[in-house]
Parts: sequence; structure tokens; C-alpha cells
Amino acid sequence: MAKDENIVVIGLGRFGGQVADSLLQLGHEVLGVDESEHLVQQWSDKLTHVVQADATDEDALLQIGIKEFSRAVVGIGSDIEASVLTVLTLSELGLREIWAKAVSAKHGRILRSVGAHHVIYPEATMGERVAHLMATRMLDFFELEDGFAIARTRAPHNAAGRTLAELALRTQHGVTVVGIKTSGTDFRFAAPETVVPEHAELVVAGSTELVQRFAATT
Repeated sequence: MAKDENIVVIGLGRFGGQVADSLLQLGHEVLGVDESEHLVQQWSDKLTHVVQADATDEDALLQIGIKEFSRAVVGIGSDIEASVLTVLTLSELGLREIWAKAVSAKHGRILRSVGAHHVIYPEATMGERVAHLMATRMLDFFELEDGFAIARTRAPHNAAGRTLAELALRTQHGVTVVGIKTSGTDFRFAAPETVVPEHAELVVAGSTELVQRFAATT
């Protein structure tokens, strides 16, 4: 397997364990690392390789073959010092891509300063997502950086039987329809000539503000 497909996940708690399991299902070879003997035993039958090691120790990482990996996910959250030192160690060892979990904005800034290329705020992201879903009629919502969002929402009441070109949602609402889904059918990518069926759900993209406004009209 190519080196880029090998990923090390450090910290096998709730977040790191879920990332490791999902990566494995996507076909990647995953090395799981944790200091906890209990977590190592828990994941030993699920992941490709699992080792008990102190990820802040450069020698320990070299012994487990960290040089064979170009990408790493640091899922350590509660122990901020260990999280920062692990990212620093991985950076000094030359890993090309380091993703790290942060529990606060300050923690995230420190992680970036010591070498993290991507910082994830899972609790904040999920909290914001739930708030958007509760406050609007959206069925699902995902916000990217720079105020851009993708959402799944019900089609407008007057949409059934009309094409997307006729509805002109981009002109009227500033959102782009990416795809259409109805119960019991496969997802379809949208085209101007696509006819919106009864009880359809739309996947739309655009600025967060405009996506929210559009969802409120459906």
C-alpha cells in the first residue's frame, strides 16, 4: 500500500477511535497509538496495527516506524500538554500532513504554531451544526471555512414538476442546487433540466447566510 494511504492515529479515545475506524473502512492502513493499555486492547482486533506508546517521545515514535507514515491524526484532547508535544514531535520528524484535535481556540493556535496543518474543533463544530438544524428547517448542514455552507433541505412548495432552470433558485436565492434526493431513490446530481419530483430534498450550496435564508422559505 502506498505511503500516503498509511495513516497514524494518536489517541484512541472517542474522537480518535472514530476517525481510525472510519479511515479503516475507507481502505486505509491505520496504525493506532495510545498510552492506555485498555484502549490498545480494545482496538487491537479492529485496526491494522495498534501499539502502546508515549507519542511525545521521539524515540518511541521512531521505534514504531513513524517514518513510514506521511499523515497523522492527533486525537488527544483532554491532556493539552501531551497534545501539543505530540504535534511538535511529529512536525520535527517531518510528517507531511498533521491533523490535530483542539478543545479551545487558544489550544488550536498553539497546535498550529508547533506544526499542525489542520486543526479540528469537534465539539464546537457539532454544537454549531445542531444549532443550525434546530433554528431552521434544514435536514442537514455542514459549514466550510470562509462562510460557505452545504445543506440538505426540503424543496420549495412550488417546485414539484418544474425544472431547476425554471425555478432559478440561484438567481432568486443565491444558492446552487448540487443534487436531488427522494425517499427510496438514489442521489442525483443536479442539472438545469432536472425536474424536481414531489417531496424532494435538495442539496444546496452557497454562503451560510443565503443557505439559511433559503432553508427558511422551504
